[in-house]
Amino acid sequence: MSDFEITRETSGSKGRYVIRQGGEEAELTYSITSPQLVIADHTGVPDSFRGTGAGLALVLRLVADARAEGFKVMPLCPFVNAQRKRHPEWADVFAV
Repeated sequence: MSDFEITRETSGSKGRYVIRQGGEEAELTYSITSPQLVIADHTGVPDSFRGTGAGLALVLRLVADARAEGFKVMPLCPFVNAQRKRHPEWADVFAV
């Protein structure tokens, strides 16, 4: 997996993690329902990012932030939910 610079952007009750590379963006979007709960709703990775681990890197950042800031994640995004199932060590941050 490559090392990516991941930016976190928040506006009101919406936010996203984004990786910019070669004029394109990979993103994981979320909704903030309360200070204790974030809903991961979409992960979008352009074809140019496929196979680079960008999607997993975005989820890893979400998990790290959830632990550091004390919020739980509801994985409505199919990709985030699939990664949750593959990583039982992340159980502490998911609200399922």
